[in-house]
Amino acid sequence: MTENQVPLLELRGINTHYGAVHILKDVDLAIFAGELVCLLGGNASGKSTTLKTLLGMVTPTTGDVVLDGAIVTHQSTSYRVERGVTMVPENRRLFKRLSVKENLELGAYLRTDRDGIANDLERVFEMFPRVKERLNQKSGTLSGGEQQMVAVGRALMSDPRVLLMDEPSMGLAPALVQTNFELIQQIHEEGVAIFMVEQNANMALSIADRGWVLQTGKVVLDDTAEALLSNPDLRASYLGESGNA
Repeated sequence: MTENQVPLLELRGINTHYGAVHILKDVDLAIFAGELVCLLGGNASGKSTTLKTLLGMVTPTTGDVVLDGAIVTHQSTSYRVERGVTMVPENRRLFKRLSVKENLELGAYLRTDRDGIANDLERVFEMFPRVKERLNQKSGTLSGGEQQMVAVGRALMSDPRVLLMDEPSMGLAPALVQTNFELIQQIHEEGVAIFMVEQNANMALSIADRGWVLQTGKVVLDDTAEALLSNPDLRASYLGESGNA
């Protein structure tokens, strides 16, 4: 990241309301190409609303969503997906009656480059050999860890430049959490920018470049991951096993 580099995806002065409730308050965020950043915060802090605003599922009351330097605040989710913004939703949200293969194919539904789609499918199989073994199985019959692999694979099939991840470790057995974060790091190392909302602050910051902390809809901390890990306020609130997050 250089001083003159244009952010890949950005929120500028975002205020979001659900009816009379003010959820996001003057939020500014910038995600640069190829970096891994995380958003931390307790329940009801506005983390999921931030993701939905970036993806176009929620339209802010005021402020702008900017993609590649162009304002996309009122553009659709599919418009943003076509331009490289994709999300792995909380709890995977697979189509459970469809096969693993059909779920993966849905990830590429906006693409027309057949060769590229085939190459990305092979890439998913290399990353997740278990997914290839389960290709014709209904996704609802998979374990939680396998479903997470399919959800990430489905997102990668859209050929994203920035991958939004909503609580990627939620619902996973403790033994799988470490593996999951290693996979996220691997995707990042392949050049995909990642914006991750995560309750497991220690784990998220251990692989991130930068991070923000949201509190009741406001960004209260914004720093490098290394600095946040050693920040006493953050440690007291979010990094204890029995902390207040």
